[in-house]
Amino acid sequence: MLTTRQKQNIFKEYGIHTTDTGSAEIQISLLTKQITELTDHLKKNPKDNHSRRGLLKMVSKRKILLDYLSKNNSKSYSSLVRKLGLKK
Repeated sequence: MLTTRQKQNIFKEYGIHTTDTGSAEIQISLLTKQITELTDHLKKNPKDNHSRRGLLKMVSKRKILLDYLSKNNSKSYSSLVRKLGLKK
């Protein structure tokens, strides 16, 4: 679970403007942070299938958002993928 301070840092780093909290870039970066934390949890707890299902849902939602961003704003897409260190 992300703390409020972590979310605010992500909003500042990836936001388009100061009050941006819902753009595709923000959503992708929040999901990426949650995915990395949940992946670490699942390495320690391999039998936690409920969390694994949530992880798969997050990964698929991030993929949908990345596809949307690549179609509508390829410049922003490429810079975001580079910043987050994603494979694409």
